[in-house]
Amino acid sequence: MEGPHHLRACLAAAGLLLGLLAAGCRNPTVPEVVVYTSVDQPHAQPVLEAFQEWSGIRVRPVYDVEASKTTGLVQRLAAERDQPRADVYWSSEVAQTLWLSDQGVLASWHEMGLRARVILVNTDRVAEARTPTRLWDLVDERWAEGEVAVANPLFGTTFTHAAALYATLGPERTRAFFQTVRDGGTRVVDGNATVRDLVASGEVAVGLTDNDDAAGAIRRGAPVRVVVPGSAEDGALFIPGTVALVAEAPNPAQGRALVDYLLSEEVERGLIEVGFFHASVRSPPPGAEISWPAVSEQVPRAREELREMFLR
Repeated sequence: MEGPHHLRACLAAAGLLLGLLAAGCRNPTVPEVVVYTSVDQPHAQPVLEAFQEWSGIRVRPVYDVEASKTTGLVQRLAAERDQPRADVYWSSEVAQTLWLSDQGVLASWHEMGLRARVILVNTDRVAEARTPTRLWDLVDERWAEGEVAVANPLFGTTFTHAAALYATLGPERTRAFFQTVRDGGTRVVDGNATVRDLVASGEVAVGLTDNDDAAGAIRRGAPVRVVVPGSAEDGALFIPGTVALVAEAPNPAQGRALVDYLLSEEVERGLIEVGFFHASVRSPPPGAEISWPAVSEQVPRAREELREMFLR
């Protein structure tokens, strides 16, 4: 039986739809697996397509929209806890996976790949000597109003980053940073992809985003440079992706097969090669050490205080 080494070939065909799903009909005799995923569809779909081809198990994915990415799926999984519809939860982050696990929604979960939070800089607007290297540089006086963009910190990896800052640097310093984001002329937009596009076009000078979004700008030839902060004190964060089997999943055997596939070294390597992950969980870079249970403990407080700041 051939294995996950089909991934790179399927990644090259990322524009293709899942064949069996596109047919629009369900055959009850064909085994299937339902996966909720916040991984961007251009990255997730070819991996799921490769699994479907390899295993013969029909994949039924549910994606989320950028503005509510991860958070929307988390709420849905929690609401369906007593009658789960999903078998697998494949997430681009970890903090809310921990919360779901604490709520008894997940039977088991595992880390896969590391994404980096990065500063994306438009090189036409920002000289190298003026390039920010720390998170705190994004809210200093060098920038005019509207020159800096961040994604709404109530959602996605920006929320995970906020919760991590609460855990590593303390609530007071973190609140002060986001209060300056709110009040100091920073553009708060729907998601990390929007931040990338604003920086790539030169509409803003710099932005905070994820490495995979930054890689998309580089592939398109945008005039950008990417800065990875050097330490936790500088605001560095490497966020593991996660894959979980949902508790009382309707198709547990198929779910476990998909979980094992996603955790394979070949899948992780393929996602690093296409720029989705920054590094492997098998060989994490310096600065990747963080207590995710401690981050999870900060999620309720971070969510409450950020809502007070950004829900108006």
